[in-house]
Amino acid sequence: MSERTLFEKYGGFSQISKVVLSFYDTLLDSDEIGPFFDDVDMAKMVDHQTKFIASLLGGPASYTDQQLQRLHAHLNINDSHFDELKVVLKGTLSDHGIEAGDVDAVLQEFENRRDMIVGKPHVD
Repeated sequence: MSERTLFEKYGGFSQISKVVLSFYDTLLDSDEIGPFFDDVDMAKMVDHQTKFIASLLGGPASYTDQQLQRLHAHLNINDSHFDELKVVLKGTLSDHGIEAGDVDAVLQEFENRRDMIVGKPHVD
Protein backbone atom coordinates (compact mmCIF):
# COMPACT_ATOMS: atom_id res chain seq x y z
CA MET A 1 0.00 0.00 0.00
CA SER A 2 1.40 3.36 -0.98
CA GLU A 3 1.84 6.17 1.50
CA ARG A 4 -0.79 8.90 1.47
CA THR A 5 0.24 12.26 0.08
CA LEU A 6 -0.09 15.38 2.19
CA PHE A 7 -2.83 16.37 -0.24
CA GLU A 8 -4.83 13.26 0.75
CA LYS A 9 -3.88 13.54 4.44
CA TYR A 10 -5.29 17.05 4.67
CA GLY A 11 -8.56 16.56 2.82
CA GLY A 12 -7.89 17.21 -0.86
CA PHE A 13 -9.11 20.14 -2.90
CA SER A 14 -11.96 21.13 -0.58
CA GLN A 15 -9.61 21.71 2.35
CA ILE A 16 -6.83 23.22 0.22
CA SER A 17 -9.28 25.76 -1.21
CA LYS A 18 -10.06 26.90 2.37
CA VAL A 19 -6.32 27.33 2.99
CA VAL A 20 -5.97 29.35 -0.22
CA LEU A 21 -8.90 31.63 0.66
CA SER A 22 -7.29 32.38 4.03
CA PHE A 23 -3.93 32.87 2.32
CA TYR A 24 -5.39 35.54 0.04
CA ASP A 25 -7.29 37.22 2.89
CA THR A 26 -3.89 37.89 4.43
CA LEU A 27 -2.04 38.73 1.21
CA LEU A 28 -4.61 41.22 0.00
CA ASP A 29 -4.10 43.21 3.22
CA SER A 30 -0.33 43.39 2.64
CA ASP A 31 1.03 46.72 1.45
CA GLU A 32 3.85 44.91 -0.37
CA ILE A 33 1.96 41.97 -1.90
CA GLY A 34 -1.63 43.21 -2.15
CA PRO A 35 -1.00 45.47 -5.17
CA PHE A 36 0.01 42.46 -7.26
CA PHE A 37 -3.65 41.45 -7.18
CA ASP A 38 -5.18 44.76 -8.27
CA ASP A 39 -7.27 44.15 -11.38
CA VAL A 40 -6.96 40.35 -11.03
CA ASP A 41 -9.91 37.99 -11.37
CA MET A 42 -9.66 36.60 -7.85
CA ALA A 43 -12.00 33.65 -8.48
CA LYS A 44 -9.69 32.49 -11.25
CA MET A 45 -6.60 33.24 -9.13
CA VAL A 46 -7.94 31.21 -6.19
CA ASP A 47 -8.63 28.30 -8.55
CA HIS A 48 -5.10 28.40 -9.96
CA GLN A 49 -3.52 28.84 -6.53
CA THR A 50 -5.56 25.95 -5.12
CA LYS A 51 -4.17 23.71 -7.86
CA PHE A 52 -0.65 25.02 -7.23
CA ILE A 53 -0.79 24.53 -3.44
CA ALA A 54 -2.36 21.10 -4.00
CA SER A 55 0.62 20.19 -6.17
CA LEU A 56 3.00 21.31 -3.41
CA LEU A 57 1.23 18.79 -1.16
CA GLY A 58 1.59 16.00 -3.70
CA GLY A 59 -1.84 16.45 -5.26
CA PRO A 60 -2.76 15.75 -8.86
CA ALA A 61 -2.53 19.28 -10.24
CA SER A 62 0.85 20.62 -11.19
CA TYR A 63 2.49 23.30 -13.22
CA THR A 64 5.65 22.90 -15.24
CA ASP A 65 8.65 25.09 -14.53
CA GLN A 66 8.03 26.84 -17.84
CA GLN A 67 4.39 27.58 -16.96
CA LEU A 68 5.40 29.05 -13.59
CA GLN A 69 8.02 31.24 -15.24
CA ARG A 70 5.61 32.42 -17.93
CA LEU A 71 2.80 33.16 -15.45
CA HIS A 72 5.04 35.25 -13.18
CA ALA A 73 7.53 36.83 -15.63
CA HIS A 74 5.62 40.11 -16.02
CA LEU A 75 5.06 40.66 -12.28
CA ASN A 76 8.52 41.81 -11.13
CA ILE A 77 8.34 39.64 -8.03
CA ASN A 78 11.55 39.95 -6.03
CA ASP A 79 13.07 37.84 -3.26
CA SER A 80 11.53 39.92 -0.47
CA HIS A 81 8.07 39.42 -2.01
CA PHE A 82 8.70 35.68 -2.25
CA ASP A 83 9.91 35.61 1.36
CA GLU A 84 6.73 37.36 2.50
CA LEU A 85 4.65 34.84 0.54
CA LYS A 86 6.48 32.03 2.38
CA VAL A 87 5.79 33.62 5.77
CA VAL A 88 2.10 34.02 4.95
CA LEU A 89 1.90 30.48 3.53
CA LYS A 90 3.56 29.06 6.65
CA GLY A 91 1.16 30.87 8.96
CA THR A 92 -1.87 29.94 6.90
CA LEU A 93 -0.94 26.26 6.72
CA SER A 94 -0.32 26.20 10.47
CA ASP A 95 -3.61 27.98 11.16
CA HIS A 96 -5.40 25.24 9.22
CA GLY A 97 -3.98 22.43 11.32
CA ILE A 98 -1.15 21.29 9.06
CA GLU A 99 1.51 19.64 11.22
CA ALA A 100 4.82 21.50 11.58
CA GLY A 101 6.87 18.89 9.72
CA ASP A 102 4.36 18.89 6.88
CA VAL A 103 4.40 22.70 6.75
CA ASP A 104 8.19 22.54 6.40
CA ALA A 105 7.87 20.03 3.55
CA VAL A 106 5.39 22.26 1.70
CA LEU A 107 7.58 25.33 2.24
CA GLN A 108 10.55 23.42 0.82
CA GLU A 109 8.53 22.54 -2.28
CA PHE A 110 7.61 26.22 -2.59
CA GLU A 111 11.24 27.27 -2.12
CA ASN A 112 12.27 24.82 -4.85
CA ARG A 113 10.21 26.97 -7.25
CA ARG A 114 11.67 30.34 -6.24
CA ASP A 115 13.69 30.70 -9.45
CA MET A 116 10.56 30.22 -11.52
CA ILE A 117 8.55 32.85 -9.65
CA VAL A 118 11.09 35.53 -8.75
CA GLY A 119 11.95 37.78 -11.67
CA LYS A 120 15.55 37.97 -12.73
CA PRO A 121 17.21 41.36 -13.30
CA HIS A 122 17.63 42.15 -16.97
CA VAL A 123 21.23 42.44 -18.06
CA ASP A 124 21.86 44.66 -21.08
